[in-house]
Amino acid sequence: MRGVLTDWGGVLTSPLKDAITAWLTAEGLDTARYREVMRVWVAQAYDGGAVNPIHGLEDGTLTPREFERRLAAELCLADGGAVPPDGLLSRMFRGFEPVRPMYEALRRARANGVRTGLVSNSWGNDYPRELWHELFDCVVISSEVGIRKPDERIFQHALEQLGLPPQECVFIDDIQHNVRAAEAIGMVGLHHTEVTATVTRLEELLGVSLTG
Repeated sequence: MRGVLTDWGGVLTSPLKDAITAWLTAEGLDTARYREVMRVWVAQAYDGGAVNPIHGLEDGTLTPREFERRLAAELCLADGGAVPPDGLLSRMFRGFEPVRPMYEALRRARANGVRTGLVSNSWGNDYPRELWHELFDCVVISSEVGIRKPDERIFQHALEQLGLPPQECVFIDDIQHNVRAAEAIGMVGLHHTEVTATVTRLEELLGVSLTG
């Protein structure tokens, strides 16, 4: 393997479920209502259902502000009150923290001649781009290119930026749908569930040490 493409949220950050749980608790949201809304929306987004706000947010055809308005309208507080839409996405992802061992693994991979890239489905995130200049040869954000995972075109675009064929690249993501989509075009998929397991498998695939 000569290249690595990776997701951001949930791979290079602390787990999404932790950030969401902290947000639901801090704002006193009706957790059951949130989970039901997102169950339907995410199923539609990844299981071939109808186009919904997640599609639009991720491919850039729906502004983050409009997404916030639509999501807030579907949610409620535990006491039945309304959820403020302004800044909703920033509040949702406030608990994201960088996972330093993953950053270090990518840094070491690149230092050993491996080409690296980011492929992220954007949710209006304020990405920590200042941390990325030493990590990536290419950065592909779904809302900026108008294509979202698991569409194979976003992977093809990233591979073109890396200058490598799919058979020589590993793709890391915490969402199985996206991993399968990458595998379908010839990449080696790595479903991220835990940092140590991911780094160990990446070392095996790249043939280099990625830890101190």
